Amino acid sequence: MFTGIVETTATVEALEAKVGDGGARLTVATTLDVAALPLGASIAVDGVCLTVVERGPGRFAADLGPETLARTTLGGLAAGARVHLERPLRVGDALGGHLVSGHVDGVGSIVARREEGSALELTIAAPPEVARTLVPKGSIAVDGVSLTINQVAQVDEARFTVMLIPHTLAVTKLGDRAPGAPVNLEADLIAKHVDRLVDAALERRAAGGAPAPVDPEAKPALTLETLRRHGFAR
Repeated sequence: MFTGIVETTATVEALEAKVGDGGARLTVATTLDVAALPLGASIAVDGVCLTVVERGPGRFAADLGPETLARTTLGGLAAGARVHLERPLRVGDALGGHLVSGHVDGVGSIVARREEGSALELTIAAPPEVARTLVPKGSIAVDGVSLTINQVAQVDEARFTVMLIPHTLAVTKLGDRAPGAPVNLEADLIAKHVDRLVDAALERRAAGGAPAPVDPEAKPALTLETLRRHGFAR
């Protein structure tokens, strides 16, 4: 588990395709104490939980499987790119952000940037699998950074806004992201479980008690009115 509090930004040294298995190996140069990362340790790179498979002075390597390449932005990295790093949460550590698993739910894209004093507001388009969990003042991880959702809107696609304070701009790369840039999104872990449980109950009720297959692309919006209509809220 992670918290979405980025420890440092690091630099990609190489992303090399692994012939024959559809994967790749990512090598990252970092100022983190690599000696404290045993082989097999987990580390979040731009919000993606990876496993350390090699390490050396000031660098480590992790393998990316086909699923990771297909569902995250890591396959588009090139030498010299900046990435966020976070080591796993230890028992007793402060939970400064929110619970983050490092399992990306989908790739969104920056839609707009707007400066507000010393802060920066980003508007981000979210895919359907993430959009269902977006709640104003809720949490979301963007490239591994724990942020608070300010507003949620539906235009051609679901969009949400986050505000980056000066500290976040100083210690992450999000302030450098231009409109059109892809970002890894991980929805709030608790919201995902609640959404799944409530949706399953609604499906059973609609089918007269029999479980029905769930198509995440065709789900109705989970709103307070939906909960009231089915007896889950007043």
